[in-house]
Amino acid sequence: MGASHGRTKPNEFQELMDKTGFSAEQIKNLRIRFRQLSGNEETISRENLDSIPALANNPIKKEIIDAIFDKRNQHESEVGSFQEIGFEQFLMVMSHFRPPTLKTTVEEKEALRKEKLRFLFNMHDTDNDGIITLDEYRKVVEGILSKSGAIEPETAKGIADAAMLEVASTNVPNMAPDDFYEGITFEHFEQILKGLEMENRMHIRFLDVGTTMRCGRSTS
Repeated sequence: MGASHGRTKPNEFQELMDKTGFSAEQIKNLRIRFRQLSGNEETISRENLDSIPALANNPIKKEIIDAIFDKRNQHESEVGSFQEIGFEQFLMVMSHFRPPTLKTTVEEKEALRKEKLRFLFNMHDTDNDGIITLDEYRKVVEGILSKSGAIEPETAKGIADAAMLEVASTNVPNMAPDDFYEGITFEHFEQILKGLEMENRMHIRFLDVGTTMRCGRSTS
C-alpha cells in the first residue's frame, strides 16, 4: 500500500474509511500496529497474536484469537476461519471495537452496539449454529473460573450449569423442569445484555492498540 513513513495521500484510505468507519488517522495508526504484530509481513497469523503479552493470562485467549480469524466477523455472510488475515481484514475485525463519536446518531449507536454484541456472540457460538449451547457456555465459564486455580473444575462446571439454568428461566419463563433448553439465541443474548453499556466498554486493549482508536500515538 506504499510507504507508511510518507505523508498520507488524499483519499488514500477512502475505501477503507467507508467500509470501517475509521478516520484516515486511525487507519494509519492501526497499520503501524499491524506491521508491528506481523513483523512487517503482509498477513498476521494466530502465532503472531499468541505471543502478545497482554493476552498471555487471559482466560478466554483462545476465543479472542479465534474470533479475530472468524469469517463471520468480516461483515459478510461467509462462515469458517482464516489461517491468516491481511490488513483490510484486520481493520474489518477492529471496526467492531470502534467507539461512538459526538457526531454518532442514535441509530448509528444502536448499530455499533449490535455489531459488538454479534462479535461477542460469535466468539461463544463456536460451531456457528446460531445458539450458544450449554457446552459452549460451560467451556467459557470454566475457563474463566478455573484459570485462577482457586476453583476446582467440578465447581466451575456447577456454576456454569446454574448460570445457564438462570438464563433459561429468564428467557423461557414457562419452561417445565424436564424441558430441554437448547441454548442462548442472539435475540436472548441481546436481552441478557440489554442494560449493559457497551458502546465504550468493549475496546481493543488486548492488542495494545487502545490509543489508536482515539487517534493518539501508536503504542510500542
